[in-house]
Amino acid sequence: MTVPLTAEQQEQKFILQIVQPALLGLMDGSVSTLAPLFAAATLTGVPHDAFLVGLAAALGAGISMGLAEALSDDGVVSGRGHPWLRGAITGGATVLGGMLHTLPFLIPRLSVALSLAYVVVAFELLGIAYIRYHFMHTPLGKTVLQVIVGGGIVFVTGILLGRLGITHPLAGG
Repeated sequence: MTVPLTAEQQEQKFILQIVQPALLGLMDGSVSTLAPLFAAATLTGVPHDAFLVGLAAALGAGISMGLAEALSDDGVVSGRGHPWLRGAITGGATVLGGMLHTLPFLIPRLSVALSLAYVVVAFELLGIAYIRYHFMHTPLGKTVLQVIVGGGIVFVTGILLGRLGITHPLAGG
């Protein structure tokens, strides 16, 4: 006979099995796709090329993260829930996180696409910080600082690599 869970246990289970995998995916998708996306935008100057790189990065990261989460733990010992559900949540959230700032590159003018993508990235990072604050009870200032600094480092890396490619003698630029 199964004993019903208390409200606190249900919330803990929800956070462990749904929120944490989704947050993991959003963080990875939002941050890990920044460097290739902005490097491609800076290097090529062609929004459609940047979009394709962002799409490939988001889908590749989503598949990778989904499989990694699904195969990392069967959920029996840890209580983290069904592995394939966690994998689907993590993979889907990774794709979502990677695509949100990629979609502006469907706009044909690079300056407009970049400006909109910068705003989207800021909202993504603030959204992640809020989720960490709300569900993980991380102090808001601390989580905003951590997410912004981490995302900023990756963002600058992408821009710098794109500029390095433009100025490299073999790049033809």
